[in-house]
Amino acid sequence: MHFHAHALLAMTTLHWLRRMGGPGLVLLGIADSSIIPLTGSMDVLTILLAAHHRTWWPYYALMATLGSILGSYITYSLAKKGGKQALERRLPRDRINKIYKKFEEHGFLAVMVPAVLPPPFPFVPFLLAAGAMQYARKKFLGALAVGRGIRFSALALLGSIYGRHITRFFSQYYKPTLAVLAILVAAGLIVFLIQYLRHRGSHNPAAA
Repeated sequence: MHFHAHALLAMTTLHWLRRMGGPGLVLLGIADSSIIPLTGSMDVLTILLAAHHRTWWPYYALMATLGSILGSYITYSLAKKGGKQALERRLPRDRINKIYKKFEEHGFLAVMVPAVLPPPFPFVPFLLAAGAMQYARKKFLGALAVGRGIRFSALALLGSIYGRHITRFFSQYYKPTLAVLAILVAAGLIVFLIQYLRHRGSHNPAAA
């Protein structure tokens, strides 16, 4: 029952964000790159909006990039304040060591490349690592802008090129497509809630 309620809420939210257009991409980008993992939702919404308004694809690419940068910077700032201890509480030790090694060897590319890669490649751990390792803010934002700009520009351009086919498909399968996105959003909310409760429980003296 709870999952269906979350899915319904997520479906309503996604429909509302789609109607908002560019500002909706900004809001979704902030959530997707900061507090809640919404796998694939930003990509789909960017493509759909560019498909419906084909000449506006640079605008949607810009808004998606802006939203993702804002959300990513929030995560980076929180991790920067928490330091390495905050990261080590959230991820397995062996995975953290691999991410640390990539930052030590590549730096700029350790942010830019994950920013370009599509799901299911994990992006948020690299944001956390950049903050935890006190990576320079200007370099972080620069790498993020380049990576996310490339990714969302490519997606929006594809949406504008194949707009007719995408629009036709979406008009036929509107509800199933929106339902899949809603399930992804609901799953992200549930995962976030579980992680939050675990984190809170681990710092609760009574639980200890």
